[in-house]
Amino acid sequence: MRFFGGYNWGEENIMENSTPQIIHNTEQNRFETQLDGHTAQLNYQMTGKTIIFTHTGVPPALEGRGIGSLLVRTGLEYARGNNLKVKALCWFVSGYIQRHPEYRDLTG
Repeated sequence: MRFFGGYNWGEENIMENSTPQIIHNTEQNRFETQLDGHTAQLNYQMTGKTIIFTHTGVPPALEGRGIGSLLVRTGLEYARGNNLKVKALCWFVSGYIQRHPEYRDLTG
């Protein structure tokens, strides 16, 4: 597992004073964080040099804190750092990329 977090990604709604720690759980093919007894996750599959983001799941108790955006940004930064192309099957990831053009070069 690789740990991410502790860095403010600039997402406005992330919890004050502390950024959730994002874990890259390679055994489960997901980026995840645990808060208040809940797990939020960004699931993916690998196909060659392409990472396919399949689902972003944030429990209702954690919604509205920017956690989904933090998970997606972490996944996209992982893709960039590992020279992977990105395919988004998840509507949340697709929307994030549309709102953040700096990640559009990863698709395609």
